[in-house]
Amino acid sequence: MRAIYKRELRSYFHSMIGYVFIAFLVAYTGIYFLAYNLNYGYPYFSYVLSGILFVYLVAIPILTMRCFAEDKKNKTDQMLLTAPVSLFEIVLGKYLAMVTITAVPCVIYLIFPLIIKAQGTAYIKVDYLAILVFFLLGCVYISIGMFVSSLTESVIIAAIGAFGILLLTYLWSGILNFIPSAAWANALAVAVLLTLVVLAVWNMTKNVVISGVLELIVLAGTLITYFVKKTVFESLLPTVLGKLELTEVFSNIADNHLLDVSGIILYLSLIVLFFFLTMQMIQKRRWS
Repeated sequence: MRAIYKRELRSYFHSMIGYVFIAFLVAYTGIYFLAYNLNYGYPYFSYVLSGILFVYLVAIPILTMRCFAEDKKNKTDQMLLTAPVSLFEIVLGKYLAMVTITAVPCVIYLIFPLIIKAQGTAYIKVDYLAILVFFLLGCVYISIGMFVSSLTESVIIAAIGAFGILLLTYLWSGILNFIPSAAWANALAVAVLLTLVVLAVWNMTKNVVISGVLELIVLAGTLITYFVKKTVFESLLPTVLGKLELTEVFSNIADNHLLDVSGIILYLSLIVLFFFLTMQMIQKRRWS
């Protein structure tokens, strides 16, 4: 795993992507820092991080687009898959290399609250917690981008796909406002979403019987619940999806100065989920 980690880290800096990524984040942060903290005199560096959150939408897809897609395109993935290392070590090595690059600007950010303190009032603990949550959000985005990269051999498609998903998470709260609260609409949406899960199970197992039984359970369960107690479905989807609002977790610490422990658990859970999904996609390619 260490060899893969070093190889990936070295390749990011040889291709200049690592340097560009770090410079891009630090430059934008510096501009907002000058405006918010030095010019307007805001004592919280967390406001700066909240302002530059959109930069992740562009920077992370550029960082993750090549991690698996380029190997597929160049056919070097076969060498990795036949190497004397486990699939877990391959994915972990690549993931940690990207996390390391993301950590570099976050370490540099530790200096900014100290500069604010030298100018007067500062809230070091809040700002450092905000930097940590900002980094964790970056780790979540990396896991998503890595998964998208494992789906294709085109780095362009990988970048665009990751950008689309990250943009969706960024606009999540606004999108939820357009979801109807009617029971029938939510029941239909739940049935469709669970059907997609069944299709994913079929795609991995290729077992028509198991998939068919699961689909019957999904449809029967949804219909029975709707006719017995349809109030269960009222505003169900907006409520559940609202718990998956990634930027809200960061906003709680950056803007409201509240550490959302359940949100941190959500971040870690999503990292594990997309890491697992990436492994499944690579495993499928190994045996195809």
